[in-house]
Amino acid sequence: MLLTIDTSSLILSCALAKEDTLISEWTVQRKLTHSEQLIPHIDEMMKDAGVLREDITAVACSIGPGSFTGLRIGLTSAKMMSYLWKVPLIGVDTLEALAWNLCGGYVYALPLMDAQRGHVYAALYNTSHMRVIQEEAEGVFLIEEVIEKVKGGLLPVVAMGEAAEKYADKLKEAGILLAPQTMRCCRAGSVAMAAWQKLKKNESSNPLTMVPNYIRRSEAEVQWEKRHGKV
Repeated sequence: MLLTIDTSSLILSCALAKEDTLISEWTVQRKLTHSEQLIPHIDEMMKDAGVLREDITAVACSIGPGSFTGLRIGLTSAKMMSYLWKVPLIGVDTLEALAWNLCGGYVYALPLMDAQRGHVYAALYNTSHMRVIQEEAEGVFLIEEVIEKVKGGLLPVVAMGEAAEKYADKLKEAGILLAPQTMRCCRAGSVAMAAWQKLKKNESSNPLTMVPNYIRRSEAEVQWEKRHGKV
């Protein structure tokens, strides 16, 4: 049984899954912080599903990009459970987890997360043939740069993630489709789909070296944007 966590945004999500089967998923957005509600949330979900600690064979969590504080809370909790329960720990890129929502859809998945000041965290994935293959490396870009990069591909492009809604007008104008509202945030269920692929390949993470993925622009990029009035 796989226990997965996502705290990369304001939304808190945790799930229980077996291969190809989602057993339970609890997703909530409340005024409480992730540190206040994550462990009680997991405890209640496991009780509701009738799952014992001994049933958990691996723990997975999203490692970013995303909220600085949220990622640290999720990763620290996942490391703690992995250590105490003596089970493998799996780190999943947040953008990749979002793309798994469209697996098998014969489209390019364009996960977008807000990086402020007109920038987004973005990557491009091919979701055909029940696989998720990265076509464009992730990074921090101006939304206009992302749109220019993905135009004219062989498959339709579907934008998802919280920033897809923020820049919906620009995306639609460029002919980029928008995923349904239910795919506008990363969820523990999609983290589970990506984590299972890693488990099949025995790609567990080392808790001592596993850190949040905080994507940052280079200093040269920041200075260029300041000179050209982009920030």
